[in-house]
Amino acid sequence: MTETVLDFESRLAHGDHQAIKVWLRLLTTTTLIEGEIRARLQERCGISLPRFDLLAQLERAPAGLRMGELSQRLMVTKGNVTGLADQLEREGLVERVNGPDRRSVVLRLTERGREAFAAMASVHEDWVIELLSALTPAEQEQLHALLGRLKGHLQTGGTA
Repeated sequence: MTETVLDFESRLAHGDHQAIKVWLRLLTTTTLIEGEIRARLQERCGISLPRFDLLAQLERAPAGLRMGELSQRLMVTKGNVTGLADQLEREGLVERVNGPDRRSVVLRLTERGREAFAAMASVHEDWVIELLSALTPAEQEQLHALLGRLKGHLQTGGTA
């Protein structure tokens, strides 16, 4: 019989260090939010989260991005990006064009892709606002600042 684990925090033991508790709370919260966004995108927009994320990256780069750049930004393999790009190209949301050096291929949104992404991004923003509404705007600011401080620490090597 397989035991069902409700979330990462169920791994906690009474004597665990506060840092472990915070880490597992962050992981659990992120997973819950991501799962809800993933489900809503699929149900209401008919798109997967990875495809939405690829469109979001292209929306921020109107001239387009090379596959390697997309791979780095999305933190996935070039093969994953190629598979997503193939699907989105078949649907008319992205197009492949020659890059500035004519040796590379750049992926960019089509007009249809820009319009579709704009509609999805609008509802996505509403969902994120709704999901974080348990915190007041001041609490959200405070959490953002604290996480920013932690992020900066980690980006400099994570040592004290």
